[in-house]
Amino acid sequence: MRALRLPAWKTEPELVEVDEPTPGPGQVVVKIGGAGACHSDLHLMHEFEAGVVPWDPPFTLGHENAGWVHALGAGVTGLEVGQPVAVYGPWGCGTCARCRVGADNYCENPAAAPVPGGGGGLGLDGGMAEYELVPAARHVVPLPDGLDPVHAAPLTDAGLTPYHAIRRSWPKLPPGSTAVVIGVGGLGHVGVQILKATTAARIIAVDTREEALRLAAEFGADQTLRSGERTVEEIRSATGGRGADVVLDFVGADATLKIAAAVARTLGDLTIVGLGGGSLSVGFFSVPYEVSIQTTYWGSRPELIEVLDLGARGLIRPKTTTFELDDAMSAYRRMQDGTLEGRAVIVP
Repeated sequence: MRALRLPAWKTEPELVEVDEPTPGPGQVVVKIGGAGACHSDLHLMHEFEAGVVPWDPPFTLGHENAGWVHALGAGVTGLEVGQPVAVYGPWGCGTCARCRVGADNYCENPAAAPVPGGGGGLGLDGGMAEYELVPAARHVVPLPDGLDPVHAAPLTDAGLTPYHAIRRSWPKLPPGSTAVVIGVGGLGHVGVQILKATTAARIIAVDTREEALRLAAEFGADQTLRSGERTVEEIRSATGGRGADVVLDFVGADATLKIAAAVARTLGDLTIVGLGGGSLSVGFFSVPYEVSIQTTYWGSRPELIEVLDLGARGLIRPKTTTFELDDAMSAYRRMQDGTLEGRAVIVP
């Protein structure tokens, strides 16, 4: 079968022929219907080097995957060949306290995981191929009626990651509250939809690109702001001087973190989702009192089930552009130069 593989750090992926996988006991082979291209893949190609993460190439890319059950290993129950499914991306040890409740993203025994801190497309072979081997059946989640694999694939990360970040802040997003979304690209535009579908908050979207702000408005943002020198002042003005109850930074650069800290309300949440490489100095007087600052990574398997339900009901639907496997690198090039709107889905 054909697969888009990363042969080494700081190299371009290659489309090559590899053997079709065969499931062992407890494993599942999924025929891929859609594999999302993620901005983090660009970090793998161009920035990472040996020692940055506890795994190395070569491996097949693609950590946002959905399709149909193709083959079942011995002992697998609850799934049927041909059944439409999504693949939960983080693959933990399966036995620690976090994994037992479905939070493999925060596995506390990574040495016992299939690959420490990773998963398919992140150290092990992912979904940018005709088939993907999933090492444990618990990572295969049946799709609800009304959701096809092409639309489900980006929900496994671009939907799950912002959903987890927003869900943990639900108590701070009642009627009368304000949420600020900084960066409304591939993840941020889905974050706007999740806020609209699951909270009563007023949503302010911030970005440097007019096309991204138009997309945010289309998906439910109450106010859009072009990032600039007056952004903090404009958000403070829009919130009566109080600031935002929840700030979600989907960029994570120095400039966006500075804005996020300046517009957060006392007792609010500031959640850093983006991998922009920035840092935020935290001291007694550097942020408003009792502002909680946190990073998040992906989400849990139970949360993915909730995300897929929202997707099947049409409440969240990432804007996608599909590409054939032969043209996957075009998706990454458009992502890198900023001309891709929303998410790219590779359809083998």
